[in-house]
Amino acid sequence: MWTPEQRGRMAEIARKTKRYPSDLTDEEWERMAPLMPVPGRRGRPREVEFREVINAVRYLVRSGCGWRMLPVHFGHWRTVYGWFRELARRFLFQTIHDVELMLDRERTGREASPTAAVIDSQSVKAPQAGTRGYDAGKKIVGRKRHIAVDTDGRLLMVNLTPADISDSAGAQTILDAIRKRWPWVKHLFADAAYDRLRLMDKATYLDFVLEIIRRRDGAQGFEVLPRRWVVERTFGWMIRWRRLVRDYERRIDVSTAMILVAMGANLARRNAHP
Repeated sequence: MWTPEQRGRMAEIARKTKRYPSDLTDEEWERMAPLMPVPGRRGRPREVEFREVINAVRYLVRSGCGWRMLPVHFGHWRTVYGWFRELARRFLFQTIHDVELMLDRERTGREASPTAAVIDSQSVKAPQAGTRGYDAGKKIVGRKRHIAVDTDGRLLMVNLTPADISDSAGAQTILDAIRKRWPWVKHLFADAAYDRLRLMDKATYLDFVLEIIRRRDGAQGFEVLPRRWVVERTFGWMIRWRRLVRDYERRIDVSTAMILVAMGANLARRNAHP
């Protein structure tokens, strides 16, 4: 819930940006600049300013506009899109997100690497996706976002599949990715949709403890469940970025990069302006 103090704080941060609230502040860019690619020794000197590329991508994801509708002062949209794809191939957005995640955990007095995670999924419409499926439960044609977050809601891993892939099947890839990127995670929380023998066997094989959080017997209507509300809040943070309300991307890797841009921007602003 917004309070007058929070609104005043966000207005003060917005005044530090160059043009739009989504633009990088000087404090954010100072932390992010060392992660940018170094210019090559050969060839034509680079004329693109990476700060403007990041600003353009964040503006696009935050506002939900199309590539061709980017304001002209960001540069030609083809240039921005080309560098976006190049930086995504170099896993720059993944790196920025993970670095900011660990810094945010340390800022709040936690260890840099989490030891517990919450997993869940969300089906979204994907009208232009190259591969999509039909989620019969949600009655949605599109893609499904399988995510894992730490116990404070920070995004740890995301896996995109057609919407007809079950929660437990999509979570198997999440488990493999968590074990490689976040090796200290041992405890996982999930809802009853993940109580499947194959997933339980894989969790045991990868040395995870998978705890199923169930509703109380006889409970009716909405009920806030421990641990599970955290991942639902992360989905809420995600769809505040209008490009993520639906999945407008044709390619899965581009859609994943959009999610990392949004969640990394949330963490970067939180760390630069605590």
